[in-house]
Amino acid sequence: MIRNIIALTLNDLAIAFKNKTIYLILFIPLFVFLSLKLVDQKDATFQKIKIGLIQKEKYSPVIIKSIKAADKVFAISWLSDEEDGRRWLKEKKIDGILIGSEKKQRPLELLVLTKASFQTLAIVESFSALQIAAEGYRKNWISDIRPLQDSGIQKQTLPTWILMLALLVSFIIIPGQVAEEKEKKLLLGLLQTPMREFEWLLAKLFLGMILINLAVIFLHLLGKFEFGNSLSYVSFIEVGSFCFSSFGIFLGFLCRNQASARTLGVLVYLPLLLPSALSDFSQKLNAVAPLLPSYWFYEPIKAILLEGGRISNFSLEWVYLFLAGLLTYFLSYLLMKKRWLM
Repeated sequence: MIRNIIALTLNDLAIAFKNKTIYLILFIPLFVFLSLKLVDQKDATFQKIKIGLIQKEKYSPVIIKSIKAADKVFAISWLSDEEDGRRWLKEKKIDGILIGSEKKQRPLELLVLTKASFQTLAIVESFSALQIAAEGYRKNWISDIRPLQDSGIQKQTLPTWILMLALLVSFIIIPGQVAEEKEKKLLLGLLQTPMREFEWLLAKLFLGMILINLAVIFLHLLGKFEFGNSLSYVSFIEVGSFCFSSFGIFLGFLCRNQASARTLGVLVYLPLLLPSALSDFSQKLNAVAPLLPSYWFYEPIKAILLEGGRISNFSLEWVYLFLAGLLTYFLSYLLMKKRWLM
């Protein structure tokens, strides 16, 4: 009996190696380790805090003198008014705006893009250190932090959930279904009929897009979330679902069976999801994330939902996603014509 159990266990391990499932056991801990290293800022190269000051505001001379003296920490940008500063914040040209008062005794207010970000924490800590060095332990210079994206935590996390749903359908469900039809020779059978390759690819593409749209709509209905600028929002959902679904079909053609497709899907899913979703909390991830197509989908969705952005402000991102989808669709067509791994 023991011999049979050992033989079956070794057989299962061999199948796991053959199907590449064992790669997940090695990849996921390694990926988590590298992600944590990127998020940790202890050894990160220090970057100046870009602080905006409004020209018409009357700031305390002590505060201005302290900020100018700390030129290795702060980079000052003078703004014409608060509206100009809000635009700079949305474009990420500055990290925060100090709103002062004619009353010198009244502390400042800090206007930031989001409260839950490493930039906001860095600004507050740096100003606290400046205040202690200049005046000692007195009343804090910053009395309040006002986020530009003024919404609840549920709304703040909505773009991340939408990105997760889009990637989940595209890289877990779609590749497995494509590989299943290849593995069971269903695709070869269909190609013996008058059906053409591009028709089958379009059907799979529409499947992915429909599933992503249903998931997003269901999420909005359950959470009673608003759609923001509806036309811009729908446009990016459609182009994102097109891009990622095409990518998922391409991954399915690279695999011989379902197990390999699921493994490869996870290997692509996590690196596309986490750097983009965590880019606001790490300078290193914020530098890496723009290299990924998921970031070009996530940032416009976040801006549209939380800041009232429009598609006209993200035309480059829209075109990028569309072209990336066309490229992977064409590559899938070439693999299908060659009957790759069928």
